[in-house]
Parts: sequence; C-alpha cells; structure tokens
Amino acid sequence: MKLVVAILIVLILIGIPAGLLLLLSSHSSVTFVQQPKAIGVTTPLTVHVTNPHGARHVIAAIEQNGATQTLLETDNPANRFNFWRAHLPPQDFHFIAGKKQAPNLKEGKARLVVQVQSNDLAGSTDTISADVEVILKPASVTADGFQHYINQGGSEMVMFTPSGSWTEAGVRLGNNTFRSFPVPGNASQRFALFVFPWDLPTNAVPKVYARNAAGTESTTQFWFKIFPKKFRMRDLTIDDKFLDKVDNQIEPDGSGDLLTRFLKINGETRRENNKTLADLRLKTQENFPWTQSFLQLANSQVESEFADVRTYIYQGKKVDRQVHLGFDLAVSAHTPVVAANDGKVVWAAPLGIYGNCIVVDHGYGLQSIYGHLSELGVKEGDKVTRGQTMGKSGSTGLAAGDHLHFSMQIDGVQVNPVEWWDEHWIKDHIQNRMKAQ
Repeated sequence: MKLVVAILIVLILIGIPAGLLLLLSSHSSVTFVQQPKAIGVTTPLTVHVTNPHGARHVIAAIEQNGATQTLLETDNPANRFNFWRAHLPPQDFHFIAGKKQAPNLKEGKARLVVQVQSNDLAGSTDTISADVEVILKPASVTADGFQHYINQGGSEMVMFTPSGSWTEAGVRLGNNTFRSFPVPGNASQRFALFVFPWDLPTNAVPKVYARNAAGTESTTQFWFKIFPKKFRMRDLTIDDKFLDKVDNQIEPDGSGDLLTRFLKINGETRRENNKTLADLRLKTQENFPWTQSFLQLANSQVESEFADVRTYIYQGKKVDRQVHLGFDLAVSAHTPVVAANDGKVVWAAPLGIYGNCIVVDHGYGLQSIYGHLSELGVKEGDKVTRGQTMGKSGSTGLAAGDHLHFSMQIDGVQVNPVEWWDEHWIKDHIQNRMKAQ
C-alpha cells in the first residue's frame, strides 16, 4: 500500500508540471510573406513564423506527380522544459524554390508544403501549403524597328511583341516601370508610352521587358537617340506675406514658425501630393478618346517651364530647392481653363500645393493636370471634350499670383507637355505608328 501511495505521489509530482508545460506549449502561426502562384528556375520565397517559443524544425518541400523534393530543412536544439522562459519575436525563413533546387521538377502543377514544429514540450507541427504552376521556359520579346528620337524630360512610345509564357510586359527606364497595353486591332502586339525623366543621365538605356508569373524575365533593346536638354535654374524670393498666405491656406493647423511650416509644405507635402497624382495612373482607360493635339491655354504667357530648378531665398538666404514639374501659364485673373483634350476627369478637388486641382485621363496612362484653380466646374467621373471649360485660373495652393499650373504625366511620371502640344510630334510618334501595325 505504501508503495502504491509513493508511486501516486511521484506521478502527481511529475504529472502536474508536465501538464502545465503542455498547457504552456503553443501552435505556430505560419504564412507565406507573399502567396506564391508560380515558381520558375529560382524563385525566392519567405515564410513568416510566429511562436514565442521558436521553431525546433522547419522543412519546406515541393510535391509533384507523387514525388517530394526538399527545398529547406533547418533544426534548432530542442527546448522541452525551459521553453516557457522564451519570448521570441516572429521569424522569417527564406528559401529558393525551382528547378535548381529540385532537379526533377517539370512544367505543370505542383504543391509547396511547409511544416513547422514548435520548440516546446508538445512540439506541435503546423503546416501550410500552396498550389503553384511550375514555369521553366522564359518569356521572349521583340521590339519594333522604328527610330526613337527622345528628348530628355520628354515622351516616347515603343511597340513590341511578347511571346511564350508571360504575364507582364512594358518598359523599364531608371527606377521607373511603364505598363504596356494591347495595340488596338492587334492583340498579339503591345505598346508602352514612357518618359525619359528630366533628371536621368542621358546614357541611361530604356529596355522592353516581358516577365512570367514565376518571375523569370527577358529584355530587349530598341534603336533610340537621346537629345539632352538644359533646364533652367532660378532664384525665387519669398517673404512673410507669401509664407503666411501659403501656410494658412494649405495647412492651417500646422505648427512652428512660418518658415518651418513652409519648408514642410514645400518638401513633405509636395512629395505626398505628387504621389497622389502618380497613383491616379491606376484610373486610366484603355483607349485614346482623342484624335487631335493637346491645347495650351490660349494667349497665355509662360511664367515657369517644365523642370525649372527653383532655389528659394528668404531674408537673403537660400532655404530650399525644389523642381517645378509643369508650366505656369498666365493670362488674366480668373481666366477660363479648358480641357487640353478629350478625356475623363479622375480628380477634381483641393490637392495641397496644387490648390484646387483637376486631373483628366486621356487613356493608356496619359493624364493632364490643372492646378491653382479658383473654381472647379467639373467633378470626378465627368467626360470632357477638347476646349471645354472646366474651371477658372487662380492662386490657390503654392501660388503667389493668379495663373494655371499645367502639367502632364505618363503612368505617374510627370513629363514635359510641349510635345503633346505639337500636332506633328503626335502624328510621327503616336498615330502613324499605330496605323502601321
């Protein structure tokens, strides 16, 4: 009897702590950082694991046609009893999936499987999986045979034909990527409008690319010649009267002295506003609703040009430098502002440094921007025609006097509009090339 009691006591002394340790053990949260849909020759993947006790064993594998090939296997020393002291942050496990790691992989469907064992007494195993398409053949792409004469800060269009397995194609230049669209009446061909940014070195090379879902990419070049441009450097003197007007109109609840508030508006707010404009590229239509050249504000005097580099002078000192990405056009106070061409309004509201602002989409990522307006006569969603009055010029936003700030952008990158005011340039670079296909 005493022996039985002793055994029971021992079991209780062991069982209670063991039970508590089991209760303290936990499952792992396992997710793909980016859900994979396709893999190629070498496709990088990351798995995010959350468990305060860490992971004892992690294995990633790919299954295809009944065969399993290991892609990643890691082990950590087991911590079955002191794990409750650990409070580990989430961990990311990186591995490569593809033909290089799994030589027997073939094109077709497969399944990725990741198993994670928690590093505690229970050692629970949690699993995630993803069905993927294995794509081993790269896309290919051929560009047109046109001669592309490109102005620094200007626009251009290239046509090309992607083939093979591809999901994305367009133009890359510097840090910018420009989307492509099917050529009307010829779905096998595509075209992309793109910008050679004003501040990009003239030895930069634009490339057409085609990319498949697995991330494998092919590129090609096309014939081009860049014409360098010299952009103006200008000093702009500002005073307290101007700062008071701008600060209290754009950010009336701002803190700090007048100059501090202005510098924040001229820098941080400017960048935020330009991002808002760039994001409007996603609201484009896949057609050109226009057939004529774009209109410049009639009888207007050019006060500032595209890519003027402005140095701001306050009380005799240089306090800031920014780039003006448009034309300032002045006629007289409250001059009617017309749509430069047929299109659809995708923005009609105040926008920081641009004041009351209108953005019109002209298709395929091409958009015109009208800033500093005193009145807005259209609303988002309205269709407008070339020469239609949309509002009146003014001095809202970051403007010292009444004028229209006019600019254009292609896929969110602002561009010199002078080419789009030129009927011959549009025919040579856009319309005739479209007809030739």
